[in-house]
Amino acid sequence: MKIYKFLSLFFIAFTLFTISSCSNRDDDNPQDTTPGSLQVKFENGFNNVGDIVLNQTMQTSSQGQKHNFSALKYVVSNIALIDENGNEFKYNENNPDKGAFIVDQADAVAGIVYLNLDGVPKNNYKKIRFGLGISQKAYLLGQDGQAEFWTKAKQKGMSWSWAAGYVFVKLEGKYGTDSPAKEFMNHTGNMGNTTANNTPDLYREITLDLPTTARVNGQIRPSIHILADLNQFLSGDKALTLTSANDMMMGSSQHLVDVTNNLTKMFKVDHVHND
Repeated sequence: MKIYKFLSLFFIAFTLFTISSCSNRDDDNPQDTTPGSLQVKFENGFNNVGDIVLNQTMQTSSQGQKHNFSALKYVVSNIALIDENGNEFKYNENNPDKGAFIVDQADAVAGIVYLNLDGVPKNNYKKIRFGLGISQKAYLLGQDGQAEFWTKAKQKGMSWSWAAGYVFVKLEGKYGTDSPAKEFMNHTGNMGNTTANNTPDLYREITLDLPTTARVNGQIRPSIHILADLNQFLSGDKALTLTSANDMMMGSSQHLVDVTNNLTKMFKVDHVHND
């Protein structure tokens, strides 16, 4: 009877151990290098309160101007994931056809725009870096080198002529003192070859720490939730005021340089899901 009881307990323990080992083999087996996928979620809001509703959500700037957005779009490219040892995985670097995305608030689902990355090496990632806009290196590959994304950008209204290039950030809406009544349009972007044209390069790269490690493997698809605080547009490091002199601007004027510098500070990682 004692032998039977011992064998029964042994069998139960062995079964539980086997199940546990199988469920964790992806993490425990260093030989398993199966790549996985990762999702990046962008949620646009004001003062870290998400879900801007186009033509409705109103904000008051630090200078007392009220404004809303009828269009809110920006280009994200050159995504890189940085692991615990500082090693980087660069997702289709300087290849807009495969590695550039347009975050368009009009496409948001419950306030969130989803970017899905496949073929991400198994690893534990501690930081994420991405470009706001398209780098000069990618642009100078020529139109044939990015035909798919160029077509997509045209359809989304995120390009000028090829000689002028891409719109990096498109902000449109209304502003005013008592209520948003006057229209504004601020479109940032490089004017073609910035060196040849002697114009500012508005491409920026942003690096963010992850509050929780993103564990990519064949069984787990992490989701990195990024909040974008659009209050930085007018109330960032440099407080800006919309006037008749700058409310209808496209390109890389000093006002749009200031807008770009403000917007690079608008991103932060809110949380990471590992599931």
